[in-house]
Amino acid sequence: MDIREKLSILADAAKYDASCASSGAKRSNGGKGLGDTDGVGICHSYTPDGRCVSLLKILLTNYCIFDCTFCVNRITSDTPRARMTIREVVWLTMEFYKRNYIEGLFLSSGIIQSPDYTMEQLSEVARTLREDERFFGYIHLKAIPGASPELLAKAGRYADRLSVNIELPTDQDLKRFAPEKSLKTVELTMSSIREQYSEAKAERRKLPAAPAFAPAGQSTQMIVGASDASDTIILQKASSLYSRQRLRRVYYSAFSPIPSGDGRLPLISPPLAREHRLYQADWLLRFYGFTAAELTTPSQPNLDLEADPKLAWALRNRDFFPIDINKACREAILRVPGIGARNAGRIVQARRFGVLKIADLKRLKVALRRSLPFMIAADHRPDSLLLDSPHLRQQVLLTPERPDSLASQTARGLFAQEVKPNAPVGLYDGLASDPSSAAVLPLMLPQSVRTGEL
Repeated sequence: MDIREKLSILADAAKYDASCASSGAKRSNGGKGLGDTDGVGICHSYTPDGRCVSLLKILLTNYCIFDCTFCVNRITSDTPRARMTIREVVWLTMEFYKRNYIEGLFLSSGIIQSPDYTMEQLSEVARTLREDERFFGYIHLKAIPGASPELLAKAGRYADRLSVNIELPTDQDLKRFAPEKSLKTVELTMSSIREQYSEAKAERRKLPAAPAFAPAGQSTQMIVGASDASDTIILQKASSLYSRQRLRRVYYSAFSPIPSGDGRLPLISPPLAREHRLYQADWLLRFYGFTAAELTTPSQPNLDLEADPKLAWALRNRDFFPIDINKACREAILRVPGIGARNAGRIVQARRFGVLKIADLKRLKVALRRSLPFMIAADHRPDSLLLDSPHLRQQVLLTPERPDSLASQTARGLFAQEVKPNAPVGLYDGLASDPSSAAVLPLMLPQSVRTGEL
């Protein structure tokens, strides 16, 4: 089998692994090699479903001694098999990079012979690229559950990121669908990576020239829809991994039915909207101060597919609103639908220089259709009857977001009650007549906002 055929088989076999983001690494070649993850770094490209394709993403081999029912590469599968040598993977990476096809390597593998043997093969690819080829581009290696700490240390010395796929959120699911795997083994491997990462980071604080260990941290992946695990269980597991293992990312991959699949597996994929909602919920866990318990309920253990998780939470907790953006703390503003983490910080900074009006929020590109019923501004107070109305969900989800619709909605009383004429002047109202006022606005605001161009 020639290398072109091997590449076709092994690249296709790697498409089910979503955990291949490249952000977070800094590795400069210093003018002595090829590739660089600092500065221009990885040039991301994405498929329509959001998966990164800027890396050479392949398996070392799709032979595997495990029999995970959800995996197309399981030992009992009749899929075409291939295996690359270490030299072939290195050659492909260098040739693809020189032709500007890729900016780095994502390398995984089926388990062959043993976890230690497979991990040694993966680590040797990274070592050869770094030391023999002087390649300083991004390298992401899949860490094999159960591999020895010594081999993980070698992998982390050469790779920018390591990832150990947990696959399913409960031990019961793993015993049913992947009997050779266990949560205990996966988390022990994660713990070894976490400890070595922390030790290397502490050592570099004392001695900057000390070698780094997987500077982009570690990640994992969970398959959504292969088992009957609810979003509640998935998010609880993700939250636990973030707190205990300090993961950089948990990736969620919607289950794809495979040829000649096990009868216990579903015949169709879950809606991609479910995967999307899990990513949104994951963002709320990491950056918005939400807990997993807040995002679902016992009666509705799965996320709402029609409304994003923050809006769904707001609709369930209307007594928390409205939030006065001119007085509330950043944590409370983060709970307002339509206001992101960046704009919450901008609002807190900008209001030091004057009260904020709806026009100011429009300049910040706040999603006013979702936020207006839940917040108070200098010239806006939401209709209390609408906030308590059973029609609020429909109003927020279905009202078109048009530049001229907000004024008409306010006039009709759908989103706001009229504010008296002596309401405070908005922050940006005086910029045209007093250009010097732009100089005192926080530098974190966009230039177009700071200068009043919008």
